[in-house]
Amino acid sequence: MFNGLADWWDGVELWLAQLWFPLQFILVLAVLVPLCLLLAWVIDKAVGALAGWLGTGRDRSS
Repeated sequence: MFNGLADWWDGVELWLAQLWFPLQFILVLAVLVPLCLLLAWVIDKAVGALAGWLGTGRDRSS
């Protein structure tokens, strides 16, 4: 199974490496920008949840 995946990835990598540079740039951005935005959103939610769970240590009633 891993050999098939590695062979597929090698083919994709070779295809991408042979593209004209502006197309490489556009494809990489089309993949990385959404992934980075998603990762930033997940980190933001995780830190917000952790901060809410830990609290500030002060009484919130005032």
